[in-house]
Amino acid sequence: MSAHVVVKGLTRVFDVSKPWLNRILEGRGKAFLTAVSEVDFDIEERTTYALVGESGSGKSTIGRMLVGLLRPTDGAVEIEGVDLSTETDVNRIARVRSNIQMIFQDPFASLNPRWRVRDIIVEPVASKGGDTEGLAEKLLQQVGLHPADAGKYPHEFSGGQRQRICIARALASEPRLIVCDEPTSALDVSVQAQVLNLMSDLKDDLGLTYLLITHDLTVVRHMADRIGVLYLGRLVEEADPQALFEAPKHPYTRMLLDAAPQIDGFGREVEPPKGEIPDPIDPPSGCAFHPRCPVASDICHMERPLARRIGRSVVACHQAE
Repeated sequence: MSAHVVVKGLTRVFDVSKPWLNRILEGRGKAFLTAVSEVDFDIEERTTYALVGESGSGKSTIGRMLVGLLRPTDGAVEIEGVDLSTETDVNRIARVRSNIQMIFQDPFASLNPRWRVRDIIVEPVASKGGDTEGLAEKLLQQVGLHPADAGKYPHEFSGGQRQRICIARALASEPRLIVCDEPTSALDVSVQAQVLNLMSDLKDDLGLTYLLITHDLTVVRHMADRIGVLYLGRLVEEADPQALFEAPKHPYTRMLLDAAPQIDGFGREVEPPKGEIPDPIDPPSGCAFHPRCPVASDICHMERPLARRIGRSVVACHQAE
């Protein structure tokens, strides 16, 4: 079963208006927040696509639209050729959704503290009436834990072990696509490496496709086959890891790379990132990055740049050359 994903013009707008009476008394209109704006990308089968950006850039919103937890305001997400937001065939929707799972950022918050690990892991299969005999023990062994751990509760494990349990639960329904929303950000560095190595091995062994959502560039360098850089809900650059790290085209991508910690960077002097992400309720005109950009010109203030291919990268920047 294919897990090819096509995202076209994906947009999500939230109504963040105050209650009607408050707006009347204060003389204010409705307020809308554009979390994701006209995003396009593809995820090839059995590859890892990474979405990178600062907090508030829209990464998790895209992930939730991909798995069907949020409905797009505009645009489409096609998985196996099916757009979950417009498809009317219940059987086709069920077939596609059975091939999608999600790993959340906080492993403890995503595990039911009143359930034993065995019940947590087999829940996706048990809810469909499938055979769960010995399934939890088999999956625990697959993610590097002991089969006897199936009888324990989540609070009896460390953070890294809990994330392994979350991975085992995600694998229970034999998905083809897994959306990983900051899967290692709550873990220590040494444990992060263990979990990422486990995810890489499982991808190769089981033929999985990943959407990896993260702000950690060191993670995507070794995990991703393709990287998309998000800023204020807009995809500003897309490239393979080698092209992105060796020759970044967008000023925002260069800013992220300069700010990232480096093993051989002791004593280096790097200018800290300037400014913060603008208010998404009232975004800047033209290029959203122009208030922080060191090379912005007049056209950047007036006209939103279109994505175009430069070398091995696709970049949305007037000054990319």
